[in-house]
Amino acid sequence: MPRTLVAVLFLLASSSAGAQPLADHHQHLFSPELAALISGTPPARPIPPITAADLIRHLDDAGIKRAAVLSTAYIFGQPTRKVENERQKLMADNDWTAAQVAQYPGRLVGFCGISPLKDYALEELARCAKNPNLRNGLKLHLGNAVVDYHNPAHVEQMRRVFRAANGYGMPIVVHMRASTTAKLPYGRDEAAIFFNEILPAAPDVDVQIAHLAGAGGYEVPAGDQALQVFVDAIARKDLRAQRLWFDVTTVVFPKTPAELAALIAQRIRELGVQRVLFRSDAPTEDGFAPKAAWAAFRTLPLTEAEFQAIAGNVPPYMR
Repeated sequence: MPRTLVAVLFLLASSSAGAQPLADHHQHLFSPELAALISGTPPARPIPPITAADLIRHLDDAGIKRAAVLSTAYIFGQPTRKVENERQKLMADNDWTAAQVAQYPGRLVGFCGISPLKDYALEELARCAKNPNLRNGLKLHLGNAVVDYHNPAHVEQMRRVFRAANGYGMPIVVHMRASTTAKLPYGRDEAAIFFNEILPAAPDVDVQIAHLAGAGGYEVPAGDQALQVFVDAIARKDLRAQRLWFDVTTVVFPKTPAELAALIAQRIRELGVQRVLFRSDAPTEDGFAPKAAWAAFRTLPLTEAEFQAIAGNVPPYMR
C-alpha cells in the first residue's frame, strides 16, 4: 500500500476516533411561562427560559449539528399542578416551541408535547399534526401525566394516542417510567403492558424509549427490569420491537459507579448499539449540556467502535 494512502487513512481514523454525535435526540426548550411555572414560588431557585438560540450555542460548543426538540407543553397539563386555562397555555407553549424551532430549520426538529390522559389530548395532537414544525413527532411523559399501567381506562387512552400518532405518521418519544411521586408500580410487569398492549397501536412509526426506560440515572432494579422486557423481545426477534430506539438521556453521570456503568454497557450491547441514541436533555444547571453529556457517556466501558456507532446513529425523523 503506498505510503501516502497509509498516511491519509491514518489521518481519517484519527480524526474520526473522537468524533462527536451527529445529533442530540432528546432536548427541551423552556418558554418564559413554563420556566416560571416549574420554578415554583420564592424562595425556590428560579429556572431561566431556554431558547433555540441557547440550545444552538450548546450544540456548537459540542460540535453537534442537529437536535430533536421535544416540547414540554405537557407540563401545563400535569395533574398535580393547578393551572388556569391549562389547555390554552399548553397549546400556546407548543406554538412557542414551533416558532423557536422554525428559526433553525436545518438544525432543529420539533416534536409536539401533550398530556395524553386529557380529554383534549387527541385534538391537540391533530392540531400539532398540521404544524410543519411540530408534526415531526410526539413527546409523551407518562410519569408527568400519572399514567397507571394497571388502570384499563389509562391503557385504552394510551392506545388511542399511539393509534392517532401512527395515523399521522408521527414518531413517538416516550418517557414510559411510571410516576415516582405518585408511587405507581413500575418494572417488568408494567413494561410488558406497554410492549404488549400499547406499543402495537403504532406499528408504522418509530418509537423512542427515553432514558433507557427509566427516568434519569439508571434505576436498579425497577428501570433495569423494565428495560429487560425490550432486551428479551429483541433477543427473540419479536417483530413488535423492530422500530424501537432507545435514548440514553441522563443515564450516565461523571461519578456513575463502575459496577453500574458495566451493567449499562451490557444492556446497550443487548439492545444493539445500532438502536441507541445520544441525548443530553435540557441544558439547565442541574442537567448536562451536550458536550458534558457526551463526555460522561464516554466513561462507559464500551469500545471505540461502539461509541462511534452510537455517535453516528440517526433515526428517520432526523434524516
